[in-house]
Amino acid sequence: MPLTRTLFSRPRTRTVAVAGLMITALALSACSSSDNGGSGTTGSVAGAPSSAGDTPAQAAVAVAITPASGTNVNPATPIVVTATNGKILDVTVTNTAKNKTVAGKIAADGLTWTSSEELGYGSTYKVLAHAQGSDGKPVEQQSQLTTVTPTKQVNPNLIPAPAAVASTGVGVGQPIVFSFTQPVKNKAEVEKQLSVESTPKQDGGWYWIDDKNVHYRPKVYWQPGTTLKVSAKIYGLDFGNGVFGAEDRTETYKVHDSWIAKADGNTEQMQIFHNGAMVKSMPISMGKDATPTHLGPHVISFKDANYTMDSCTYGVCQGQPGYYRSLEKFSSRISNDGEFVHENPNSVGAQGSSNVSHGCINLNAANAEWFFTNLSLGDVVEVTNSGGKQLPVWDLYGDWSQTWAQWQAGSAIK
Repeated sequence: MPLTRTLFSRPRTRTVAVAGLMITALALSACSSSDNGGSGTTGSVAGAPSSAGDTPAQAAVAVAITPASGTNVNPATPIVVTATNGKILDVTVTNTAKNKTVAGKIAADGLTWTSSEELGYGSTYKVLAHAQGSDGKPVEQQSQLTTVTPTKQVNPNLIPAPAAVASTGVGVGQPIVFSFTQPVKNKAEVEKQLSVESTPKQDGGWYWIDDKNVHYRPKVYWQPGTTLKVSAKIYGLDFGNGVFGAEDRTETYKVHDSWIAKADGNTEQMQIFHNGAMVKSMPISMGKDATPTHLGPHVISFKDANYTMDSCTYGVCQGQPGYYRSLEKFSSRISNDGEFVHENPNSVGAQGSSNVSHGCINLNAANAEWFFTNLSLGDVVEVTNSGGKQLPVWDLYGDWSQTWAQWQAGSAIK
């Protein structure tokens, strides 16, 4: 029996040795691969880089959608879909109520898709995106968002109306006015979205007359021939108190030749300057002591060859002392409290010698027609020595009554 145990012990030792060699070989085979005798391309395990000449493991694509799913999204914010470790195949954004798709475009590098049209207020949108990773596998990503619902929407009305001055242009004194249809609480945020680009470039600034009206004027009168590009980028903008901008607006104005009239209460004459040269002088009669014409630069805002003037429009109505109602010819409005340059045959005897009007600048028939024909919206009438007070800044276009420092202080941006 001992002999038998000795005979079988040696082969058993060889078997263990062979097994050890096989294990070593398997361990080595786990570190490399070969199609023919170990001469193949090397790779990597678990995505980790390997020896020189190996390539990184390919990764799955990650897709991100902004804005993120949620409510009260600003409709002016574009939807952006971004792919990492891959490229976008297609994106569909759908208004769920209208079943209408939103336009958009994939970037040339395939890494982003961006919507190219604004969303609507109070609407829900479903986003469906498909992308493919560098590993060749497709991925789908979905999102849903709802835009804010305003309590009210506000429109940016422009004064002067662009259509009214499209053929004539505006004068060198013309302020640009945005008159909003709702009160503005967030004035600074709104002002930041308003712009006037002048060509050639001239300094200018905004001044808030009240909660609805903001004016823009240059530091000095516009240069003749200036082009003004006026913009309000307010769609989606929060005006405060639940009010949001209804639409963006961009318009262009052209400044015509310089026409400036200088009316002097001491000489009772008005001199007219065209592009800096005096071209005409005419006798005038301004406001009497009880109703003096305002001092300072005035700007023509309205013209009518046959206009009925009614003192009740500025608070003096029928039955009250000083009431009047009359049809006047060749009338050009220069303030909102009843001041015009117009023909008045009843004051011809006083023109050139004394002031007898209710605040208007009276002319004879020939001079009134000449003035009406040659001067237009935005042209300037500078009044001196009238005995009146300075034209208030709020009196339609009293903008030029302010020094430049005073005007800049009227901005909401500090």
